[in-house]
Amino acid sequence: MLAPDGAPAPAAGPAPALLGVPGEQLDGPGFWSYVGRLTEGAHPALPSRRAGRAAPSAPAFGATPALLRAYPEHPAIALVHGTDLLFAAKQPTQADVLRETTAAARIIVLPTPAMADQLRLLAPVESSRILYVPWGIPDHLLHRPPVRSARDDGELRVLYAGRLTAEKGAAELVSAIASIPGLILSMAAPALEFRRLAEVADLSTTRYLGWLSRPALWAAFAEHDLLVLPSAKLEAFGLTAIEAQACGLPVAYQPVPGLIDALGDSALPLDILADPHRARATLAGLVSARSPLDGLRAAGRPNAARYPLSATTRELAALSRQSV
Repeated sequence: MLAPDGAPAPAAGPAPALLGVPGEQLDGPGFWSYVGRLTEGAHPALPSRRAGRAAPSAPAFGATPALLRAYPEHPAIALVHGTDLLFAAKQPTQADVLRETTAAARIIVLPTPAMADQLRLLAPVESSRILYVPWGIPDHLLHRPPVRSARDDGELRVLYAGRLTAEKGAAELVSAIASIPGLILSMAAPALEFRRLAEVADLSTTRYLGWLSRPALWAAFAEHDLLVLPSAKLEAFGLTAIEAQACGLPVAYQPVPGLIDALGDSALPLDILADPHRARATLAGLVSARSPLDGLRAAGRPNAARYPLSATTRELAALSRQSV
């Protein structure tokens, strides 16, 4: 996936080690028992000579404290995701794991300054140990995006793509745009979460696309006119939005930390939570006047070009080499 165009595929490395460890949970005393079992299974599955360095990803979950206990002699790099901070803010056990992990890590990798601000509210971390490495999108999306569909049906096709948990703001989006003439909302989301949302919101006119693979989602971008991200809380980066921009799909977003960092003025701030009436009026205006979408499309592509996955790979590889 990361090789340059035309380059031969790299030789296959060792098969990944899979641990069948029962008792997975996120909080409470049983969590530490689960971590203990993971630690015991780590050495036979991943001998120290192959471990090289510990690279805890998603520091608030069980594998990270297990790696730190199994390989205390190895330098550690922590890759912090938005879910780490959301869970640590809600669950004491996860907060303890986050603090333990960040204390042990030589370098803490974050995609945006907003993530660093949130991390400092949960764990004491010196600025000298923080490194910003934006998440990246596949290079081929920047060079060979899907061909956009030509339509003249007059509809404004709006897409929501992602999880439907409360902090994603999907229910508020549905309420804000309900019954706008000429606007069609599509959702690409997990089936169970879509059914649960249907219990509290009217989705009778919403097109459900399923929980799409990445290639299928990129194809869906080419069939829509606007991607909307109504997230109510911090987003780590907003990778789906950057992918959409690379595919020529304009983006509207709730101006929350993380999304502001990644999108800025290349996308349309749309405060669905604080001012749903104004957000509704803005979207209704786009049904008949599409020129703002052309401007967003023109701004989105160069913004997406700032985040090739190859650059992310190079930065993380260089960091890994430096840590040994």
